[in-house]
Amino acid sequence: MDLEKIAGLVKIIEDSSLKEFTYKEGDMKITMSKREHPPIVTAGIPAVPGAGMSPAAPAAAEDIGEEESQFITSPIVGTFYSAAAPDVPAFVRVGDRVKEGQTVCILEAMKLMNEIQCEYDCEIEAVLVSNEQKVEYGQPLFRVKRI
Repeated sequence: MDLEKIAGLVKIIEDSSLKEFTYKEGDMKITMSKREHPPIVTAGIPAVPGAGMSPAAPAAAEDIGEEESQFITSPIVGTFYSAAAPDVPAFVRVGDRVKEGQTVCILEAMKLMNEIQCEYDCEIEAVLVSNEQKVEYGQPLFRVKRI
């Protein structure tokens, strides 16, 4: 899908009374929702087992214990946002228990807001980036413990 098509879809949503719209083409899935602010766009990354999650780097035995820490990593290059808007609480905080499919942050890439969702139930152990920080593909965003 090219940027012209995506821009066209955004324009259609902005000009319509639709509240939510999903478009799928091959492995790419785009969901757009109207909010009080400009539309939030969720771009689905092609389904790859474990995409967005990678096991923790090896650490000393006393650091890991029975339940290994894992990381939620950035699936794209972009800007990290911990909340949907500056005046609302963060999606998750340290100590929060997160359910599979729950949004943990937003990554902005090329003026599109991509909601990043957790792929399994877990507890947030650490937030590894700050709000509005630029992030790279594969960069750890959160350290989590599976529950």
